[in-house]
Amino acid sequence: MPTVTTPNTGIEIFFEDNGDPQAEVILLVMGLGAQMVLWPDELVAALVGDGFRVIRYDNRDIGLSQKMEGARAPSPAIQVLRKKVGFPAPVPYTLKDMADDGIGLLDAIGIAKAHVVGASMGGMIVQLMAIHHAERLMTMTSIMSTTGSGKLPQADKHAMDALVAPLKSLEEEVVVAHGINIAKNIGSPSSAEFPFDENAQRERVVRTMRRSLYPAGLPRQLAAIIDDGDRTSRLASVRTPTLVLHGEADPLVKLAGGEATAKAISGARLVTVPGWGHDLPIPLIPRIAGEIAGHARGK
Repeated sequence: MPTVTTPNTGIEIFFEDNGDPQAEVILLVMGLGAQMVLWPDELVAALVGDGFRVIRYDNRDIGLSQKMEGARAPSPAIQVLRKKVGFPAPVPYTLKDMADDGIGLLDAIGIAKAHVVGASMGGMIVQLMAIHHAERLMTMTSIMSTTGSGKLPQADKHAMDALVAPLKSLEEEVVVAHGINIAKNIGSPSSAEFPFDENAQRERVVRTMRRSLYPAGLPRQLAAIIDDGDRTSRLASVRTPTLVLHGEADPLVKLAGGEATAKAISGARLVTVPGWGHDLPIPLIPRIAGEIAGHARGK
């Protein structure tokens, strides 16, 4: 699992490459404050088993990719206010910069075209890839994401509060409790279809934090999201074949965000799943993998 420096943005990106080197590539782009390992191994294995080469990577400012040490993000409240009055606050980097990182990764490892799949903020990033780098995309899949329109329903308060709550300390048990609280508040409501397994969540959080713990990156990534704003008019130019996947019980990015994304992109197909929240439940992986693979094959 190597690190490369992107030729276009000059950022060191850590990535993992799975599957037949000659197969069509699926590039997985993760969300806000989330490392690439939040793409379940089961999803990667399913897509590789379906005949694809699967690449997942850490966005800048998270995981094992380059950190923007010392860069300061504006407070979200001030940033939103300044954007409304037409004087946007400076940000350390933009969401387009993050999209360019992903394209730069493809450049660095010699891949001309890929199917791109993004979850949450990753969905926003792949939307920008489709807007600015259409010639590099075979298909695009936007999962539990949105256009960024301020007219759409906002996240449930409990979900947003859990996501952006500051860590009280970096002691392992505090970090683990913090991660489990996020999962409980943004994930699929516990049900027979998607039961909440606290032990499995604990193992996931421990594994992830031991790989890398860098809370300073999240506010800078959040600033990039706020800065990018509403993509609705820009998405009208997208001609990349697009699939939109969204949970009907998502408390963080409401279903309306997925509906708006599909409506904004000509020919996009929307697939919604009852009971699915803002997560990638293991029981749902076969369905998600099947939808991505089918879309990539034009089915």
